[in-house]
Amino acid sequence: MYLFLFFICFYLIVFVLRSLIVWKRTGINPFTFSRTDDAHSSNGNVFKIISILELTLVGLYAFRLDWYDYLLPFWYLESTTLAYVGWGLLFFSLIWIWIAQVQMSRSWRIGIDEVNTTELVTHGLFSFSRNPIFLGIMTANLGLFLILPNAFTLLIVALSTVTINTQIRLEEAFLKLEHGQPYLDYQKKTRRWIGSN
Repeated sequence: MYLFLFFICFYLIVFVLRSLIVWKRTGINPFTFSRTDDAHSSNGNVFKIISILELTLVGLYAFRLDWYDYLLPFWYLESTTLAYVGWGLLFFSLIWIWIAQVQMSRSWRIGIDEVNTTELVTHGLFSFSRNPIFLGIMTANLGLFLILPNAFTLLIVALSTVTINTQIRLEEAFLKLEHGQPYLDYQKKTRRWIGSN
């Protein structure tokens, strides 16, 4: 039950609350994925599938524990120690993502905003990572896997890794066009995941 409640709060805080804050401050909907058939929108659809799968899994674990064996658990990874590490990663990722979103302020978007110009954010967590929010999401998915090691949480880790890496490359191409030399300088200075060059 606690895991289910955590993920409900996680989605509400990271996506719903932050979207409402940005919308109220700017009048702009930060959700930019459309229903077109381009790579950006297709990637957005995979993000939705991952989110639904994640919430379904933690819901089943909370309310239908007798179905858990159908998720193909990796019994050899079921450990209290790993579960505590997983919980630590979940709480860390939530705080990390929230800080990164606050630092992005009005520039925060879900996807690529080709209509409204946003400020290039390079301070705070963004001085250590060009993608701290994606790094936080991947950390959360790893945390979930350590708490519930099974074939479906492993699938979530794999799908999110591919999807996030695809999204990052789409965003990098856009930011080069949007911000030009300042982004290229930032790209040379700060690594994609973590650390400085």
